[in-house]
Amino acid sequence: MKRQVALGIDIGGTNTTFGFIDREGNYIADGNIETQKHEDINDYLKELYLEIEKVLDPLREEIEMIGIGIGAPNGNYYKGSIEFAPNLRWHDVIPLCDMMKEFYPQLPIFLTNDANAAAIGEMIYGGAKGMKDFIMVTLGTGLGSGFVANGQLIYGSDGFAGELGHIIVSPNGRQCGCGRNGCLETYVSATGVKRTAYKMMAKYNYPSDLRLVPFNEMTAKMVSEAAQKGDMIAINTFKYTGKMLGEALANMVAITSPEAIFLFGGLAKAGPLLFEPTKDHMEMNVLKIFANKVKLLPSQLDKNAAIYGAAALVWNELKM
Repeated sequence: MKRQVALGIDIGGTNTTFGFIDREGNYIADGNIETQKHEDINDYLKELYLEIEKVLDPLREEIEMIGIGIGAPNGNYYKGSIEFAPNLRWHDVIPLCDMMKEFYPQLPIFLTNDANAAAIGEMIYGGAKGMKDFIMVTLGTGLGSGFVANGQLIYGSDGFAGELGHIIVSPNGRQCGCGRNGCLETYVSATGVKRTAYKMMAKYNYPSDLRLVPFNEMTAKMVSEAAQKGDMIAINTFKYTGKMLGEALANMVAITSPEAIFLFGGLAKAGPLLFEPTKDHMEMNVLKIFANKVKLLPSQLDKNAAIYGAAALVWNELKM
C-alpha cells in the first residue's frame, strides 16, 4: 500500500519551495524554483508543475498524493487566492487554487497566508506542540506573521488578520512595497536589514567591509557574517533591527498574551545577534503583567516550517 502524502508549497518573495510530507510529519522529498523568474503567472505555474513532477517521478510507486496545501503572501484562506501581494511580481488578485486545479484536477487544493502556514506547521510538528496561544513571525524578504489564540489560527472576517509586518512603527518612515510608509517589514526583514546597514554607514565612520558592497549585491547574511566578525556597522544594524522588532512584539503581547513567539526564516538564522536585542527591547516595553512571561524562540522545525504548515493544512481540512 502506498504511503499517503500531502504536497506543501511555500511561495516566498524570492524562492518557491515545496515538499512531500506524510501524516506523521516525515519529510519525503522537496524541490524549489525561483519565484520572481516569470513575469507571467501562467509561466511560473508551468515551471512549478514541471519541477513538482520531476521530484515526484521516482516516488510514484511509493507514495500517493492526497492533496495540496499552499502558503503564499497575502493568501486568502476563504477564497483560495493571492491578493495584491507587495513582494510578488503579480500584484492583482490571483485565483491560485483554481489555476492549480488545471494541473491537478483530481486533488483538493487549499491556500493560506505563508506565515499562517508556518504557524500551523509549528503547532502540529514543531515547538508549539501543545500550545494554544502563540505567535509565529517569518523573517524573509518581508515580514509575515500568524497568530494562534485558543488553539485556533486567527483569520479574521476576510482571511487577512495578523499582518504584523504592516503595522506602522514609524509614521512617515521608510516606503513599503504595500504603498504605505513606516511599516515594520521595512525595518525588520532581509531587505530592511540592508536598508539599515546603509543608514548605519551614513551615520557612523566605523571601518567596514560592507562599504565595499553595492546595495543590489548586499544580503542580510553578509551583514550577519560581518557582525559575527566584530564589524560595528553590522552589529549596530542588528541592534536597531532587534529594537524595532522587540517594541512591536511588546505591543502584540498586550493584545494576544501569547505563551511564546517563534521567529522563523533566513534572518532568524542570525541567532543571538537578532534574538538578544529583540528580547531586551520586548521586555523593556511590555506591560508589567506580561514581564518575563513570553518565550522568544527559534522555530524548531528541521525543514521549512511553511511547507510543513501547508501540508498540515491538507490533513486538517480533510480530517484524515
